[in-house]
Amino acid sequence: MGLQLGFLTTIVISSSHIAKQVLQTHDHLLSNRTIPDAMTALNHHHYSLPFMPTTPRWRYLRKICNNLLFANKILDSTQQHRRRKVEELLDHIHQSSLMGKPIEIGPYVFMTIVNLLSNSVCSMDLVHCGTVRELGEAESNIMKEVGRPNWADYFPVLKMVDPQGIRKRMNVYFGKLLKVFEDMVSHRLKMRSRETASVLHNDVLDALLNLSQQDCEQLDKAMIERLSMDLFMAGTDTSTSTLEWVMTNLVKRPEAMSKAKAELEETVGKGKIVEEDDMGRLPYLEAVIKESFRLHPVVPFLLPRRAEGEVEMLGYTIPKGAQVLVNIWAIGRDPKIWENPEEFMPERFLGSEIDVKGRHFELIPFGGGRRICPGLPLAMRILVSLLGSLINSFDWKLEDGVKAEDMDMDDQFGLTMEKAQPLRVVPIRVISD
Repeated sequence: MGLQLGFLTTIVISSSHIAKQVLQTHDHLLSNRTIPDAMTALNHHHYSLPFMPTTPRWRYLRKICNNLLFANKILDSTQQHRRRKVEELLDHIHQSSLMGKPIEIGPYVFMTIVNLLSNSVCSMDLVHCGTVRELGEAESNIMKEVGRPNWADYFPVLKMVDPQGIRKRMNVYFGKLLKVFEDMVSHRLKMRSRETASVLHNDVLDALLNLSQQDCEQLDKAMIERLSMDLFMAGTDTSTSTLEWVMTNLVKRPEAMSKAKAELEETVGKGKIVEEDDMGRLPYLEAVIKESFRLHPVVPFLLPRRAEGEVEMLGYTIPKGAQVLVNIWAIGRDPKIWENPEEFMPERFLGSEIDVKGRHFELIPFGGGRRICPGLPLAMRILVSLLGSLINSFDWKLEDGVKAEDMDMDDQFGLTMEKAQPLRVVPIRVISD
């Protein structure tokens, strides 16, 4: 579908077959981004890995992500840091369960994901209960502003005046987040200046700073701060939203919850923490996550791509400079691909070869091609461990007076698609075997 949004030609792809053309066949011509005016706040687009053009610097940073941040060897070595944060989450929820009152899953999960990421990267908790809401609101506001229709994107002459005040607000939100990461890096630099190598943390942040000493042009202090901020924004907001949607669907459909709990009890043991190493031994749990990706993709249009030249595709011409959006929300509900597409049916993935690694274009929550999300390996570990531990350690029931069929399933659209009304459920501790 072609749309003319002011001066911006936009092509919307809603077919898995054509998505393959965009993300694989013609990936080399469609890998750069259309930059939303909101992302130019504090010049963030010059530093942002997801929006940076595919220059040598981008390739250098992607190599760092693949070899230093998200390689399986590195993730294995930091697994225990993340396990401790899962244990803390279960302890927090257990304390709440003693009162028998409902909790909102989102804030608990958000704080856990932020801190398990920060412990992997910089060996510290980045937030505590007193600051988690402020950080979460800043992230959520950024996603809403970037996803909001902006006149300055459609009529370039308006960029000078920022008619809706979006860039002005983004300066504030980016500033709040950036201060956190500026302080983090500055604190580590001070520690390194007075500590010997034998007592350094030897974590990801130390590795980035060591690389910066070797090549400060490609990876200076500002780039480390912005890269850290991007990684946290990409990992926390999306994983939190995904997990909230999965829990919502399981609470709404007790039969699916029962199957997932039975698999965990048989494979892991009733009431026990689910380890990242258990991934691959829990086919039904992984099917539940895939089904939630299909029905509730967190980034429903992926990130916008830009045609570097005219692209001929199946008899159509995508003009140079056009914005290309891949509508994975529509692909996930396409009745030509999926039987009963509006139904939550994890069983559809049992015995299926479909995965989320960008090779099967009917299910591409992380995108595909050279722009595929580099954090995919860590995201799947987090989701399996967190989701598995939550449903294996607790039973979950709705508040008094709320029926499963009356649960609110509306979403709230921005750059990411969040649940409009937070999931409130009562946790009941499961006794371990």
